[in-house]
Amino acid sequence: MNILVVEDEPKAGNYLLNGLQELGYSVSLARDGADGLHLAQEQRFDVIVLDVMMPKMDGWEVLRRLRKEADTPVLFLTARDDIADRVKGLELGADDYLIKPFSFAELVARLRTLTRRGPIHEDEHLQVADLHIDVLKRRVSRDGTRITLTNKEFALLQLFATHTGQVLSRSLIASRVWDMNFDSDTNVVDVAVRRLRQKIDDPFPLKLIHSVRGIGYRFDTQP
Repeated sequence: MNILVVEDEPKAGNYLLNGLQELGYSVSLARDGADGLHLAQEQRFDVIVLDVMMPKMDGWEVLRRLRKEADTPVLFLTARDDIADRVKGLELGADDYLIKPFSFAELVARLRTLTRRGPIHEDEHLQVADLHIDVLKRRVSRDGTRITLTNKEFALLQLFATHTGQVLSRSLIASRVWDMNFDSDTNVVDVAVRRLRQKIDDPFPLKLIHSVRGIGYRFDTQP
């Protein structure tokens, strides 16, 4: 997914840039409306995350001009939560509207929805080495042995299995599985990974969950 983020607030812009890049997306960041419009006109993006109140050109005007030449999906991300503002955004051609403060996990889910072209279904089965996951029935087995997981353990395993070979940071895992911002003083991620390891790794010779020092974890058949 190629994403354009147009956000003038430095902290929010960097948070979106880093978080989306951690998921493996290609992200361009514009710090004001004029630069955002220029990028949107010069490059092809799958979706645009657009703030409303910005210098040089506000989000309303960016969208108004953009809709004259492109139908790229646009999600307004703004602190303006008046019904009139939401209606105005949708009438100008916005595809979705998310209010700050927001859940990063919800933002990602909405972006994925906006970029679907036709019915795309989640994989019903995931296979990594001798580990098999039946997503619809929420059943897990390894080497033919059924493994019982809690809901959070299943969500954590599914996240790992759909990002095999990628390094996932603790902050990403926390936002995707627990819908929370990661607090360095909280060991909820490490505890959950340790419990998951006890069930899917410890009884088997091939280990799938690998620690990446200072960052997070990688799910892979290679050490």
